[in-house]
Amino acid sequence: MMDTQLTLDKMLERAEKYFPKKEIVSRTAAGIHRYTYGEYGKRTRRLASALEKLGVKRGDRVGTLAWNDHRHLEAYFAIPSMGAVLHTINIRLSKEHLTYIINNAEDKVLLIDEGLVPIIEQIKDGIPSVKAFVILTDNKELPETALEPAYHYEEILKEGDEHYQFPDDLDENESAGMCYTSATTGNPKGVLYTHRSIVLHSMAVGLADMLALSESDVAMPVVPMFHVNAWGMPFSAVWFGTKQVLPGPNFTPKILVELIESEKVTVTAGVPTIWLGVLQEIESGDYDMSSLTRVICGGSAAPLSLIRAYEEKHKIPFLHAYGMTETSPLATVARLKSYQQDLPYEEKLEFRAKQGLAAPGVEAKVVNENGEVAWDGKEMGELLLRGPWITDHYYKDPEKTAEAVRDGWLHTGDIATIDEEGFIKLVDRTKDLVKSGGEWISSVDLENAIMAHEAVFEAAVIAVPHPRWQERPVAAVVLKDEFKGKVAKEDILKFIEPNFAKWWLPDDVIFMDAIPKTSVGKFLKRELREQLKDHLAAQS
Repeated sequence: MMDTQLTLDKMLERAEKYFPKKEIVSRTAAGIHRYTYGEYGKRTRRLASALEKLGVKRGDRVGTLAWNDHRHLEAYFAIPSMGAVLHTINIRLSKEHLTYIINNAEDKVLLIDEGLVPIIEQIKDGIPSVKAFVILTDNKELPETALEPAYHYEEILKEGDEHYQFPDDLDENESAGMCYTSATTGNPKGVLYTHRSIVLHSMAVGLADMLALSESDVAMPVVPMFHVNAWGMPFSAVWFGTKQVLPGPNFTPKILVELIESEKVTVTAGVPTIWLGVLQEIESGDYDMSSLTRVICGGSAAPLSLIRAYEEKHKIPFLHAYGMTETSPLATVARLKSYQQDLPYEEKLEFRAKQGLAAPGVEAKVVNENGEVAWDGKEMGELLLRGPWITDHYYKDPEKTAEAVRDGWLHTGDIATIDEEGFIKLVDRTKDLVKSGGEWISSVDLENAIMAHEAVFEAAVIAVPHPRWQERPVAAVVLKDEFKGKVAKEDILKFIEPNFAKWWLPDDVIFMDAIPKTSVGKFLKRELREQLKDHLAAQS
């Protein structure tokens, strides 16, 4: 067989060759920008040429602090295709963590959305590796900035070469991108993605039994492009010639719903908190969502009630997926097997609320102190993964690597079960399990049950120290506006009581205006645990 290299430049070239008329729709601060893949290819080559003039060499890291828009998409292919490394930076990290990851990656150039410039101005003196700041703006003039030297993105593109030829000797095992974990404790950990891993992951995104992305789709990644490559959707979409709708900065549920309606979006992806907000918007207005063929949900477990609302009330298919920064991220998708399609709806829903089957190419197993767990959907253990787009190390961090990668398997830190069909279900993060009187309680199962109550908007369950039982579950609940002051703790407990043994039930339900979240929209349970650590201290 021919030993052809799996590299990103070939993916871009395919879009240029076969889909030059297909459209990219990008929402920016100035409004809606539309252009074709043909134009996109020329601008992407101009960007690569311009970065080369700024001194970017093969292997250099180029950081991006940008929203989901067309300029960021240009960087997605320009930087790796010229042999450099695309470092997508989470704009919601603390100043300390931003400084750490830019220094750890040794970024040479930063591409910064105009609205995000103040963030970097605050840390500019602490990031000596950065030799140039390129500002992404719709305005003709550069904004006033303390960053030096600062360049106007559109102006450097004018000086670039639209016929720029990418290196013809790219190696598929060279680094193409990198992303850092959101770090609930300690410093973020860097994960490198190779050309090969991105190409293979992109292929998986298109498989019929995975996300089934294709040329005929209209794709809108809501998950940020600074978080695990927007789950790989931009890479796959360019390769397949998929029309893309990029929602841009500071979007709201209303903006997302309007884009779905106006652009006839068929597939979109984001975390459960996004889809909760979108659901509220759909139910508050008169929108045509009929173009949607699937809403992809990942990042954390979607409650059954959310899936049911989309599918039963609004006839919008809802697809559960699972991954993490370390897995590029697609690792599992909850698609039913053919013979499961005839099951009663409630049984099908139970399967589809799990994280699903490992992607083709990914191996998975669940292990505990006794070895691999039984495929009974009950025995718990840690989920281990390996495959061609699963990381085998953290960037410049041998200590964390040794903790996470052992015997050729990535130890995810996620506690899971696996059923007789091979469907993986996340029970909890290792650190989020509740250990009460020597027995384990799943916070995720409790959260999903509470979320099914019609009055509940969000719920998070945490372990709180208890003088007698070691730990007990406590639920933090945000009620929908129309139910505030009308629902009590007893109502919540009575609602979930039939589903659990009595000792599983939370010792308390605390009503809050908002639950603290991480930079990527997951519940920040560490902060909740700190807030409530003494809550049960007086109980015996």
